[in-house]
Amino acid sequence: MPIIEMHLLTGRTVAQKRGVAAAITEAVCAQLGVQPQQVRILITEHGGEDFSVAGQTAAMRAEAAAATLPTKDPA
Repeated sequence: MPIIEMHLLTGRTVAQKRGVAAAITEAVCAQLGVQPQQVRILITEHGGEDFSVAGQTAAMRAEAAAATLPTKDPA
């Protein structure tokens, strides 16, 4: 019985999570020769302050990216 763990940042819709679960199940069944009923997928969501890369939280990275976006010209 394959058990797959996914860790995602919060913000995905229910439809997105259902879609990825279906796609992963299909791929696991095709590659491992198991039935869909045997596949288990656990999705754990994390807030932006609970996930970091290179010492910066996802929230910090999002803030930095937003700060570099061009502002609209008030013309």
